[in-house]
Amino acid sequence: MPVGRLRQDGDKPFGDDLPEQVALVGGQLRLSVNAFAIDDGHEVILIDTGAANAWHPTMGRLPQALDEAGIDAGRIRIVCFTHTHLDHIQGLVLADGRDAFPRLARLLVPREELDLFRTEARLKRFHDMAEPFEAGDRLGTHVDIIGAHGHEVGHSCFRASSGGECILIWGDTVHVPSLQFDRPEVTWEFDTDQDQARESRLRLLALAADDHCFVAGAHLDSPGIGRVARSRGGFRFEAL
Repeated sequence: MPVGRLRQDGDKPFGDDLPEQVALVGGQLRLSVNAFAIDDGHEVILIDTGAANAWHPTMGRLPQALDEAGIDAGRIRIVCFTHTHLDHIQGLVLADGRDAFPRLARLLVPREELDLFRTEARLKRFHDMAEPFEAGDRLGTHVDIIGAHGHEVGHSCFRASSGGECILIWGDTVHVPSLQFDRPEVTWEFDTDQDQARESRLRLLALAADDHCFVAGAHLDSPGIGRVARSRGGFRFEAL
């Protein structure tokens, strides 16, 4: 991604003032794209699906990642979207056009984004299947949904709890981990409401740090999971 995707106060892009801590690859920002599976031993809930072949050619490796994790795609009965940007939803359909999850029974989409989802022609066969969720809803006994609007109008976080521990699967709360933990006020060009996205990020960072939750982010560097701690008025990320 171009460096200009990062935004300072007033929607100002970085230029020569880009902090040195931001690692670039060929002068560009490098973003991981992750999806997360919650396996309770009975069924698997998948949070986001990646982009399949609908965007950059380096994407679309979710089937291989599931194989590596020992998860049969046929066990995935529930898919939930943190939001409806293409790098989170297009993985419902494989590159060859087949359904990625042949036994899919429920497809959950933020209520505020149902209409956005139903504009995706590539996913037309799933339009009627999509059902809305809202902040405060629960999935079974282990997962509750936290509103994290701003990056998109219905952007949401899934908190999974078990055995006294919790993890926040928080979608696009952080795009560039080398900068936005230390400087959470920095926003992203594609945040629908940058002020609201900033507020949601600060709230979730504080929740993760104060409640000692793990976090799992769609654009955190591999493995995409770690802990958050408070540091010098900001936060720091400790990868798993």
